[in-house]
Amino acid sequence: MSESRHPYATLTPDVALDALDSTGLVADGRLLALNSYENRVYQMGVEDAAPVVAKFYRPSRWTNEAILEEHAYTAELAEREIPVVAPLRLNGAMLHTHAGFRFTVFPRQGGRMPEFDRAGTLERMGRFLGRIHAVGLQAPFVHRPALDIDSFGIQSRDFLRAGDWLPPDLAPAWNSVIDHALDQVAHCYARAGAVRTLRLHGDCHPGNVLWTDEGPHFVDFDDCRSGPAMQDLWMLLSGERAQQQDQLNAILTGYEDFAEFDPRELHLVEALRTLRLIHYAAWLARRWDDPAFPAAFPWFNTQQYWQARILELREQIALMDEPPLVA
Repeated sequence: MSESRHPYATLTPDVALDALDSTGLVADGRLLALNSYENRVYQMGVEDAAPVVAKFYRPSRWTNEAILEEHAYTAELAEREIPVVAPLRLNGAMLHTHAGFRFTVFPRQGGRMPEFDRAGTLERMGRFLGRIHAVGLQAPFVHRPALDIDSFGIQSRDFLRAGDWLPPDLAPAWNSVIDHALDQVAHCYARAGAVRTLRLHGDCHPGNVLWTDEGPHFVDFDDCRSGPAMQDLWMLLSGERAQQQDQLNAILTGYEDFAEFDPRELHLVEALRTLRLIHYAAWLARRWDDPAFPAAFPWFNTQQYWQARILELREQIALMDEPPLVA
C-alpha cells in the first residue's frame, strides 16, 4: 500500500490541531509527535492551559465499544486514586471523532523510566499493580479480547505462515521451532492449571510507567485485555534467574498487600514471554503497509532477523523446560 493510500496519510498537523479545537480546547499551534507506532500520539499546546496529549486510534483496530471499555477501566482506576493517566472528559465525552479519525485527549503526565535497581522501586510497583488487579477482578471485559495461546500464538503463527515473510531457506527451521515452542507454551499452561483471568493493563513494560517522586504513573492502556495476573508482572523481570527471583520477591511483597497471587501462575512466565515474541513478529508484519514501520524497523524481514527469531525461540523452549521461579 502506498503512503498516499494509508489512512494516517491524511492525519496532517492541521487536521490534528483542528481535532483538538473540536473538543472545546483551543490549540495554540504547538505540536510534538510522541513515540508511538500503533496509534498516532501528539503533545499539543493549549491556550491558557497546560499542554495535553491526543491519541488518534489506528482505524479499524478496535470497535468503539472496546475503546470505551478501555476508557471506563482507566476511569474506574483513577476514581480509586490509583495513579493511571485516564482520558479527559470534554464536552461530556472521552472518545471523539474528527475528519474520520477517532481520538482521545489525556492530561500530559511527566516522569521518567522507573529505576528497578533502586531499593523499594519494585515493591512499590507491585503494590500499585496489586491495586490495579484488585479492581480488575471486580468485573470482566465484555468487548476487549483475551490474551491466550490462540490470539497471541496460533493466530500470529498462521498469519506469518500465510504471507511471504520467511526466507525460503529458513522457513523449514522456523516452522519446526515455532510449532515446538507453542507446544511448550501449551504444556506450561497445563502445568499451571485453571488460573483465573482478570482485566489487565496488558502491556506493562517499563516504557509504559512514568516515575515521579510520588511513585509510578501507569500510561497507555491501549492493549488492556483479559488474562492471567502474571502478564502484568513478568515484564518487570530481567537478567539471570537469581536476579529475576529477587525481583519477583520484591514485586510480590508489595503486590500481596492488595491482591492474592496464585503461585501456579509462575509456570506461565516464560510461556507469556514466548507468546509476546511471536505476537510481536506478526504485529510488525501486519503493520508493514504503514510507511512508519519500514522506516522505524528496517531490520524486520531480513535474513538476520529470522535467524535471530529461530535462535530466540529455541532458547525459550529450553527456558520453558526449566522449573519455574518460586513465590
